[in-house]
Formats: sequence, C-alpha cells, structure tokens
Amino acid sequence: MSFINAKVYAIESEKTLHIVTFACGTVFLKMMSLELSPDIGIETEVKLQLKATSIALAKNLTGEVSTSNQITCQVESIERGKLLTSLIVTAQQLRLESIVSTIDIERLSLSVGENVTALFSASDLSIAEVL
Repeated sequence: MSFINAKVYAIESEKTLHIVTFACGTVFLKMMSLELSPDIGIETEVKLQLKATSIALAKNLTGEVSTSNQITCQVESIERGKLLTSLIVTAQQLRLESIVSTIDIERLSLSVGENVTALFSASDLSIAEVL
C-alpha cells in the first residue's frame, strides 16, 4: 500500500459522483468517488492510499491512454520474487510501490535508475484520512 500526502486542488461534482484533483508538489492526481465527506474542500490536506497491485508500469510509453493518473517516475528498487516483483518508484516527493508479475518485469527489462510511467485509475485512489 502506498500513502501520499496531498492537498485538494479541485472538485468536480455531478449528483453523487465526484472527481477530485489533488496536488502533491507539482504532480496532480485524480480520484473518482461516489461519496465525499463534507470535511473535504479545496486546500484540505489529506493522506491518500493506493494499492500496490493497482499500479501498472510502462516503459517508453507513447500515445494516449485512458488512465487518469500517469506519472513519470524513476525506479528506485526492485525486489524480484518467483511470481511477483515489488518495485519502488519515485517522482518528486511521491514514493509508490508497484507489485507486478515477475515475467512482466523481465519482459520490460526494467532496472534500477530507469524511467517508467506509473499508471493507475482514478477509481483506485482513495482518501485514507484528513490531515
């Protein structure tokens, strides 16, 4: 599980659906939610959470992708297992863990220090707590 300290930058709502944009330094993240606490407003500081298995990684990504959150990161560490591999990727003050299949990491030939794009859906991001 990755935790991210961020600040609410914008909120768009239609009936019970909310798209919330968060600022984490100069990185912007989007969250889709059917419920939004009345405590959440512009400039509210929050801790976000994201499951490691929800983060896909792309190498040399080109073209358009429908995923809301696309962050250029650098691979900080790789811990290979027989079936799954845990990677820590960083971008400015973001530090994310991604767990993917070992065979996919081998196919991508990823190594520490390489740049990758971390991809995850707005519906995979959630608020763990208001700070």
